[in-house]
Amino acid sequence: MLKTHEIRIRDPFVLAEAKTKTYYLFGTTDENVWQGQALGFDYYTSKDLENWAGPFVAFRPEESFWADHNFWAPEVHYYQGNYYMFASFKAENRPRGTQILKATQPDGPYLPLTDFPVTPNDKECLDGTLYVDKENNPWIVFCWEWTQVGDGKICAQRLTKDLRYSEGEPIVLFSASEASWTKQARESEDIYVTDGPFLYNENGQLQMIGSSFSKYGYAVGISRSISNDITGPWEHSDQVLLEKDGGHGMIFNTFSGERMLTIHSPNQTRKERPIFIKI
Repeated sequence: MLKTHEIRIRDPFVLAEAKTKTYYLFGTTDENVWQGQALGFDYYTSKDLENWAGPFVAFRPEESFWADHNFWAPEVHYYQGNYYMFASFKAENRPRGTQILKATQPDGPYLPLTDFPVTPNDKECLDGTLYVDKENNPWIVFCWEWTQVGDGKICAQRLTKDLRYSEGEPIVLFSASEASWTKQARESEDIYVTDGPFLYNENGQLQMIGSSFSKYGYAVGISRSISNDITGPWEHSDQVLLEKDGGHGMIFNTFSGERMLTIHSPNQTRKERPIFIKI
């Protein structure tokens, strides 16, 4: 068994599986997350968020898989009786994109739902997450990356019910610089980062957390949909949820009914650890 502080992981995502009262911890687990050949995704399991079994294999690509590096930020969502992994992938001379994978049980194996990403093939995209609206229509909410547009965007796009295809054109919900707390990622360049959108309901209001850079470093902020619909408009809290050296978070409920935020911290390569914070 491993203790939480012994697990190196970026972009942690917890699936709380009620049937077995087991927490599944997914995330970016390759040794070199920035360069070189990617291996895949691993996961860990726990009953108490302190002691963990693993790592176990969640996904390993076949030779024919289109991407070969930057395997990032897997999320697992239970939807219509199956488990769907939304994860970011990259290949040379192809834009980064979010691919959806499917499994019949939380421990996998996760297999690609299609042969291609579901995000637009002309945009550098990452950190796709699933949102199901009040009419039970599925959406992917994702980042249009600063590497292509400078001022990173959060976008939403309708998906078909089976999650295999996108429908219509993506909608830009907001830009990173619209929040008062976000700062340039590089002092000499007009670059604003969007990372890790995650949607949740707070007292009947649709909200979103996401990461960018504040004056103190990598941080987590809160946005709210004024219309209570995914299309917004969105307003941004001036106060950050977590203001330095940690981010790419998500929110889940523990089996004892507590609401928990998980992030990785510190935001330093090979030092990242999953952190759990009651909110």
